[in-house]
Amino acid sequence: MDDPQDPQAAQASPAAPAEPGYPQHWEADILLRDGGTARIRPIVPSDAERLVEFYAQVSDQSKYFRFFAPYPRLSDRDVQRFTHHDFVDRVALAVVVRDRFIATVRYDRIDESGRPSRQGTDAEVAFLVQDAHQGRGVASALLEHIAAVAQERGIRRFVAEVLPENRKMTKVFTDAGYTQKRSFADGLVHLEFELEPTAASLAVMRGREHRAEAHSVQRLLTPRSVAVIGVSRTEQSAGRALLRALLGGFGGPLYAVNKAAPPGTELEGVPVYRSVLEIPGPVDLAVIAVPVAVVPQVVAECGAHGVRGLVVVTAGYAETGPAGRERQRALVRQARAAGMRVIGPNAFGLLSTNPEHPLNASLAPVLPAAGRFGIFCQSGAIGVALLEGAHRRGLGVSSFVSAGNRADVSGNDLLQYWEEDPATDVVLLYLESFGNPRKFTRIARRLAATKPIVVVKGARHTGSLPPGHAVPATASSLRDATVDALFQQAGVVRVDTITELFDTGELLARQPLPAGDRVAVVGNSDSLGLLTHDACLSAGLRPRPPVDLTTGATGENFRVALETALREPGVDAVIAVAIPPIVSQSIAIGEEPTLPATDPAIGEGLLAAAEMARTLGKPLLLTHLALTDLPAVLSAGEYPVPAYPAPERAVRALAHAVRYGDWRRTAETAEQTARVPELDRIDAAAARRLVERALDSRIGQAARTQPGGARFALGEEQAAELLGHYGIDVQRALPAPDEEQAVAAAAALGYPVALKATATHLRHRPDLGSVRLDLTDEDGLRRAHREVVELLGGAERAELVVQKMAARGVDTVIGATVDSAAGAILSFGLAGAPAELLGDLAHRLIPATDLEVAALVREVRAAPLLFGWRGADPVDTAALEELLLRVSQLVDDLPEVAAVDLEPVVVAPHGLVVLAAQVRLAPLPVRTDLGPRAMSTL
Repeated sequence: MDDPQDPQAAQASPAAPAEPGYPQHWEADILLRDGGTARIRPIVPSDAERLVEFYAQVSDQSKYFRFFAPYPRLSDRDVQRFTHHDFVDRVALAVVVRDRFIATVRYDRIDESGRPSRQGTDAEVAFLVQDAHQGRGVASALLEHIAAVAQERGIRRFVAEVLPENRKMTKVFTDAGYTQKRSFADGLVHLEFELEPTAASLAVMRGREHRAEAHSVQRLLTPRSVAVIGVSRTEQSAGRALLRALLGGFGGPLYAVNKAAPPGTELEGVPVYRSVLEIPGPVDLAVIAVPVAVVPQVVAECGAHGVRGLVVVTAGYAETGPAGRERQRALVRQARAAGMRVIGPNAFGLLSTNPEHPLNASLAPVLPAAGRFGIFCQSGAIGVALLEGAHRRGLGVSSFVSAGNRADVSGNDLLQYWEEDPATDVVLLYLESFGNPRKFTRIARRLAATKPIVVVKGARHTGSLPPGHAVPATASSLRDATVDALFQQAGVVRVDTITELFDTGELLARQPLPAGDRVAVVGNSDSLGLLTHDACLSAGLRPRPPVDLTTGATGENFRVALETALREPGVDAVIAVAIPPIVSQSIAIGEEPTLPATDPAIGEGLLAAAEMARTLGKPLLLTHLALTDLPAVLSAGEYPVPAYPAPERAVRALAHAVRYGDWRRTAETAEQTARVPELDRIDAAAARRLVERALDSRIGQAARTQPGGARFALGEEQAAELLGHYGIDVQRALPAPDEEQAVAAAAALGYPVALKATATHLRHRPDLGSVRLDLTDEDGLRRAHREVVELLGGAERAELVVQKMAARGVDTVIGATVDSAAGAILSFGLAGAPAELLGDLAHRLIPATDLEVAALVREVRAAPLLFGWRGADPVDTAALEELLLRVSQLVDDLPEVAAVDLEPVVVAPHGLVVLAAQVRLAPLPVRTDLGPRAMSTL
């Protein structure tokens, strides 16, 4: 794999053949177990030569395992059969690296007797992996993709015949997590497994994804050798600066590349080569700082030389416009096809302070010391600020990546790595966009259970992104409320500024998590103590009245008072406040005033109390005024105490720690107790048939298997029928275009009834006179009908309906929207002004657990109306939570359901009624992160 070869062999695989029926959407870049990349795509007739070459490099034993007999070479008939497929009943996929096959898989549809069939729902599957690539997780990745393809084509079960001694392939099947049967007959192991994903199969897939992505980042951060490509004689050039940075600590072989360098040239004492292909030894990491026009050739040469990863500092890609975006996509395709991952382009670089593998491949002018913080950002300018801020505060960094346009390696990859990295305790992120928010939430939730993640999210209000951020359109347009929901559900600590990022990160790194929100304030300034007390109240904390030690307090006074507060069982955290001692001082005219020095004893008292705080597991922090030397004293102690020059900063950091601690405890409990309940009155099969019929009638069966397609709404009756299959009953509404039909409708439904307009511009607008309630007889209904028609300008304009009256209660709104980036999101609020005018909605990712929907109901600001506000009867929140769970399950089971809107849902003291419902479908699943593992293509 790593042998030098023609650079052109490292170019991206050719575009998909323009032949009828070719399923372009089956192509995918994948990450293998060892962190290398490859591409999966269907095999086509033009692959005949590649297939023959591939087969020739497979060992005789592997061939025997595949065909159960000696099979030294493929005949012309074999080649024809293995490269010609209909992409429905016969499908073959290949794993491609540097335009060469390294593995193949094939399925053939069969009937119950095992014969070829166009009607069967079973298929026989077989793999072949080159011996040099076995053990890299190739077959496991192929199984995921061929299973997804088969399901798309209506196949529900795979069967496979395996020789007993072929333990590797048997393990691939048995470890996949699918529901399976195993038998032994005629000297063969017979395997059957259902293709419907299970909790076990998803867990296996996610575990493999985690290990592969973590390993790929580890390879980038711990290279054995590095080449800087684009090192010029100009001292201030980027290439030269990168070379000097690497010389500052990297201990492995280091090479410089300059295509114009004469033989024997050295720069900074490093040998210079004209091409990476001339470098005599292997190169793990290449740092590219050449003009954008030269990058494709350089990448091709890196691929041919077996380079494992690239840091592309070069600009001129997506940040420059559409043409640059295409260059960026081509760069990523080319690198991945050669097995390489890319940081960048337009990257600022990366660094690692691992003492065994120190690495600084960045343009950073200031470097922090080694420490426990992992930092990721997208902006180079912000990267400089983050590193400088960490250095200034004395906060050490374990690893840092500034990914620029983030075309390949992303924050998600770094989260996977930091979860396993013993050198990282706290993660700091500056994000301006999401490539895959749903995946971010899934990974972050797992990581935040053990390590805090603190995030600044840029473009919070504008919604616009910096140039070059290649993300799906829906990802870039995520509402800030949705982002908040993603962070909240994942346990991510969201802050507003870089300063707050470090304030919070320092507290989480240096102090225990608070057990609650009860705060003691102790110090030598009554005024500063009151400011801190007020800040605690504003942040939702519960402070005790401040304890004033007076300005004459000694270090011993501080120690005793702080330790007393820490011992109090009703205190979860302590904030010390300190000001300089007040002394009289004569200042001559023109003389510069000087502040009195900090009493060293105050620092000693705080550090002594910090030892007790650590023992008791309670955080201790300081807010001070004009004591510029005290923070350094406190940070140098065995138990460092975070110090803040303003009470608001200290309190904000503590409030974030309190909420994160609450989330950690809740998440730990939820892990054991939260569940997605099994609900009655659900007929998923009938619902599936209804969706398929609706899609067929709207767009046709063939179009349902093609990517893209607009959403469309089901009719009211179809929507009610679909919801009914999930136990969601929608109150019938009968049309009432005139008085006679209104009367007939009321007779059919039974009095009392409601008369209301359903036209789009009048829906949910009772303030316009479009609704009449509690109509108990025919005369009242006729009179109401005439009044509404006259008021709204005609029956046709109003689209009137008659509906049976529901019990009195609280009007709520329930929705589920599927975003192609964030996934399915469940929303809840109170109908009318709270949701529409004030945006008072709460959100959770689907599928939601029972604990999550309970929290969802209570999270909206208007929630007290549900629980007996001002003496009203509490409503049936148990029924409301069950309805939310039913909507969640419906959308999770049926990925073609793009949106569900239930409004209003009247929740009464006993039971609830859904008065109106809308359901929208999309031709294909609009969700990502649900299928087989694949690297994003932005």
